[in-house]
Amino acid sequence: MISTEVEDFGKYDIAEPLPSAMVESFRAFGYDIGTAIADLIDNSITARASNIWLTFCWDGSDSWISIRDDGQGMGKNELVNAMRLGSRNPLDKREANDLGRFGLGLKTASFSQCRCLTVKTKACRQELIIRRWDLDYINQTGEWRLLHAEAIGAANKLLGLESFSSGTIVLLENLDRVVGKVKVSDRKAHDHFLELIESIEKHLAMVFHRFLEEQILCIWINGQLVSFWNPFLPDENATQRLPEEIFYIGEERLTVQPYILPHHSKIDQQMLERSAGPKGWSAQQGFYIYRSDRLLVAGDWLDLGFQKEEHYRLARIEIDLPNTLDNSWDIDVKKSRARPPASLKSNFKRIAQITRQRAMEVYRHRGKVLISGSKEENIFPWERIVKHGKVSYAINREHPIVKGVIDGSKKQEKIINALLRILEETVPVQQIWLDSAKAPDCQSQAFETTPSAEVLEVMRQVYQSLCVSGLSPAQAQQRLMTMEPFQRFKKLVDDLSTNYVEEL
Repeated sequence: MISTEVEDFGKYDIAEPLPSAMVESFRAFGYDIGTAIADLIDNSITARASNIWLTFCWDGSDSWISIRDDGQGMGKNELVNAMRLGSRNPLDKREANDLGRFGLGLKTASFSQCRCLTVKTKACRQELIIRRWDLDYINQTGEWRLLHAEAIGAANKLLGLESFSSGTIVLLENLDRVVGKVKVSDRKAHDHFLELIESIEKHLAMVFHRFLEEQILCIWINGQLVSFWNPFLPDENATQRLPEEIFYIGEERLTVQPYILPHHSKIDQQMLERSAGPKGWSAQQGFYIYRSDRLLVAGDWLDLGFQKEEHYRLARIEIDLPNTLDNSWDIDVKKSRARPPASLKSNFKRIAQITRQRAMEVYRHRGKVLISGSKEENIFPWERIVKHGKVSYAINREHPIVKGVIDGSKKQEKIINALLRILEETVPVQQIWLDSAKAPDCQSQAFETTPSAEVLEVMRQVYQSLCVSGLSPAQAQQRLMTMEPFQRFKKLVDDLSTNYVEEL
C-alpha cells in the first residue's frame, strides 16, 4: 500500500526555471498564426463575450494585432493570475463552457507570434487595468517582471473599452514571428500579411462555426463580419446523414455522426468552392472533433490506418466531446490535436470504413441514386477491368449509343471496333491522375460548359438508339433519367420526351 504521507526530505534546493530560457522555450509550442488567434478567442468565449473584434494593422516591423471583446473582463488579481504561466491546473474541473485547459493559452499563443503582450481589461464596476509581458525586458532583467503599463506609443492601440461595462483587449506587438524586420514599403511582406488575414478568417469561420451559426457570437476582422463555415453542409438536400452512434467513457457521453457530402454535380459552383474548406476537398475528409462546441480537429483519420484519398473526399464524421474528457483524448496545449482512447479505436475504425465506403460509392456514381432492383440503370459508358492484377478501362459495348452504332453499321464494324480499341488503349490515366492530384476541385463536369442545344442533340441520339432497341418512348425516357451523365439534365429529358417523341 502506497503511503499518502509527505516525505520529509530534510535538505533541498529551489531550482526555479530561468525566466529568459523558459519564455523562449514556450515560443516553440508549434502554433501557427491561425491556431494562436483561435486560442486567444477561446478566452473571450469563456469570458462570455458576445462580440470579438480583431484588428490587424500593417506598419512594417511595427505591425500589430489586437483582440477586443465585450466579455466579463478581469479584476487586478484575476488579471495577474491570467498572465502567470501555468495559471491553472489542467486537472481542475472546469465549467462546461470553459474552453481552456492548461492555463497557458494566453501566454503561449501570444509568445508564439510576438515579443510583447499587453492585456487591458475592465470588470463590471471596476477600473481599467493593464499588465504587460515584454520578452526582451525579461531577458535583460532575468526576472518575471510583469509590467503595469503599455509600451511607449501603444495607448491608441488599446482604445475601445471605455464605453463598455466590461471587456478585454489583448495586444500583440513586435510580431517577429509574423512579419519580422521589414519596411512598411515592402510590398511582398505586405501581401503576405494580407494573405495571413484571409487564412485566419477561414480558420476562425471553421473552428467557431457553431457559435457563429447559432449567433451566440459575432467575430469581426478589421470591421468585416466573419461568416461561418459548416463542414457538413446540413442544409443541402443531397447531404446524407448516416446513423448517429453514442459511446461512453466512464459516465461521460460522446456522440459520433457520420456525413456523406453531396457529389459536386449536386451543388452549385459557389457552394462547391466554399464547401471545400480552408485546405480543399480531399484534405478536409475524415473526423471532426468538437470539444464544448469548439472544433479541435478538422478532417483527420486519427491514425486508424486510413489515408486521405480523392475518392473518399465526401466522407466527414462529427465527434462531440465534453471538456471532461481532455486526458482521455490526449488534447494538446494548442487544442489542435486529439487522439481517441484505445477502447474506442475499433468502433471508430468501423464507422470510418462504413462512411468511406458510402462516400466512395457516391463519388464514383456522381451522386446518382440508383433504382433498387433494376440492373439496367447501372450502364455506364466506361467499364473498369482488372486482369492479372492490372487495371484498365474499356468502352462499354452494351451502352445504347455504342451498341446502336455497331449494330447499325455492319460494314464498318471492324473499323469502329478498331477505333474503340485505340481509344481504350490510350486513355491518359497518368495525366488524369496528375491533374486530379494537383487540382482536385478543378475537374470539369460532364457537359459543364456545353450549350443545352448540343446536350439535347446528343441526348436525342441516345434516345433514338434506346427506342430502336425495342424500348417504348416512356421506357427510353426513364432510362435517360438514370443514365450517366443525363441524370443531371432532368429538364432537357422532359423537353425531349414532349418534343422529340412527336417526330419519331
